[in-house]
Amino acid sequence: MTKQVKQEDINNAVWKACDTFRGTVDASIYKDYVLTMLFLKYISDVWQDHQDGYAKEYGDEPDLIAEMMKAERFSLPKGADFYSIYARRHEAGNGERIDKALHAIEEANITKLRDVFQDISFNSNRLGEESQKNELLRDLLEDFHRDTMNLRPSRIGQLDIIGNAYEFLIKQFAASSGKSAGEFYTPPEVSELMSKLVDPKEGDEICDPACGSGSLLMKCGRLIHERYGSKKYALYGQEAIGSTWALAKMNMFLHGEDNHRVEWGDTIRNPKLLDGDDKLKHFDIVVANPPFSLDKWGHGTAEDDKFGRFRRGLPPRTKGDYAFILHMVETLKPKTGRMAVVVPHGVLFRGAAEGKIRKKLVDENLIDAVIGLPEKLFYGTGIPAAILVLRKRKSDEATLFIDASRDFVSGKNQNQLSEDNLKAIMKAYEARDPKGVEKYAALVSREEMAANDYNLNIPRYVDTFEAEPEIDLMAVRAERETLKAELAELEAKMDLYLKELGYAS
Repeated sequence: MTKQVKQEDINNAVWKACDTFRGTVDASIYKDYVLTMLFLKYISDVWQDHQDGYAKEYGDEPDLIAEMMKAERFSLPKGADFYSIYARRHEAGNGERIDKALHAIEEANITKLRDVFQDISFNSNRLGEESQKNELLRDLLEDFHRDTMNLRPSRIGQLDIIGNAYEFLIKQFAASSGKSAGEFYTPPEVSELMSKLVDPKEGDEICDPACGSGSLLMKCGRLIHERYGSKKYALYGQEAIGSTWALAKMNMFLHGEDNHRVEWGDTIRNPKLLDGDDKLKHFDIVVANPPFSLDKWGHGTAEDDKFGRFRRGLPPRTKGDYAFILHMVETLKPKTGRMAVVVPHGVLFRGAAEGKIRKKLVDENLIDAVIGLPEKLFYGTGIPAAILVLRKRKSDEATLFIDASRDFVSGKNQNQLSEDNLKAIMKAYEARDPKGVEKYAALVSREEMAANDYNLNIPRYVDTFEAEPEIDLMAVRAERETLKAELAELEAKMDLYLKELGYAS
């Protein structure tokens, strides 16, 4: 019987497979190649594993086995599998062969993988001149051919292991990709928090209009599966960056999330998640970690937006935070709609156009909670952020403010939210206690927010001031006199010792 491997073993193996590129190609470039190769290797191993299983069961019946293989989740054309490419690794043209295989796989699975590989080319000069590129790809193929990279289901078990390994790899790349990391990855504990805040249920339609690699969307789906033992939900997303959109599609595939629709395009300039009447599709849940204060977000065409997303006001030309927030609000279902969005703190208090938009959101009683997060939590930026939770139908006319900025586990380069930190936030959020939680949470009326000129800066409502202990000046003076006396005694002894040694002045 084949020994089952642990998640950690697979994670370590896929991270080891990156060694070929390290020091040769920048991580922001090679991440797409490694993740695509992992995808190719996994579907090749699944195909071979299932084919071998049928051969063992039915013997020498190639036609019957071929017919059985038609029931697979995907189709793998002959010669387009990892092992066919690996067999020719010492020949020239590795990049071209891999590209042809990927395009053949896309054609054979067009409904699931349409355009997924069009933004990546293993034959690109980004990997160096022809001889260097060929050698680099040969080494990569050999890295993925190691015994530790055997990804057959009969060896690694359930589908989640490879999906988790893919997520692990994306996280590792995010940690080393600097500023660009935020474009494709939200820290898992933040995704977990956001999914719990919006409380996904069976039958929900869930959307992320800036979905990156899809991790936040899938966290919501997984929560439904854990709670109800069901996959009765639908995931929708849109991503502007082509290579990141491709990661999301592959990520969904590897997690077995077949009931999804992820579009490629700019959500603000060209929203693609529409209903049959060419209007914005509405969702039960909308979650996002959009780019912070995006410059050139589409201000020039926003005033004439045919979807009416900016009827509450036009966001500033050089800060697109409210463009995403307003888009999300407009895509909420009237009765069940709820959303959670990560924002920089400036969104809470900046004036002018943003202040007017914020006023309307408060007056419409849409803002359910404002949650302050610690600094250095997100990849690519050290600034603290906040989560805004909005609901179409609220239980009261107040907003809950939570200051969780001081609760985190400190890391070398990145802070993290611990399980206890997450529980504390959720406890305060679910309790929604009118009395609040001292130095942590406060439930604030619309009237009080209006009196504060609709400023939602958390310290205005959650007093975290720690009083300094009173200083007893008389005790300090007495201690000073004691120290002076001790110093005088020591100096007298020192003079005596110097005299004995013949150093008297």
